[in-house]
Amino acid sequence: MKSLYTSIGLFAITAAAEIFGCYTFYLWLTLKRSAVWLIPGMASLALFGWLLTLHPTAAGRTYAAYGGVYIAASLAWLKWVDGQSPDRWDFLGALICFTGAVIILLPHLKTITAD
Repeated sequence: MKSLYTSIGLFAITAAAEIFGCYTFYLWLTLKRSAVWLIPGMASLALFGWLLTLHPTAAGRTYAAYGGVYIAASLAWLKWVDGQSPDRWDFLGALICFTGAVIILLPHLKTITAD
């Protein structure tokens, strides 16, 4: 079970690295902030790519399951960084996607929880 919690934490850190890295480009291109933001952004995106290699299932399955986690993390970002509350449609869409991610990973839990 410890490995399952480790995998969940790894997905969360992976999502944070990707969202932050992409957000720095948003700051630069859309909000006209300094290009200096791209330095930590590119480092964060490199970290994101490396973190994806640490997941215990096949790459395609990891990317598919990660999509559900990414959506949930994006809605958290919407709330805490953008200052906008997700609406019921955001939550419904996230629930559907996260359910899909769980369905994708469910048959492979033995691989994830193997100690």
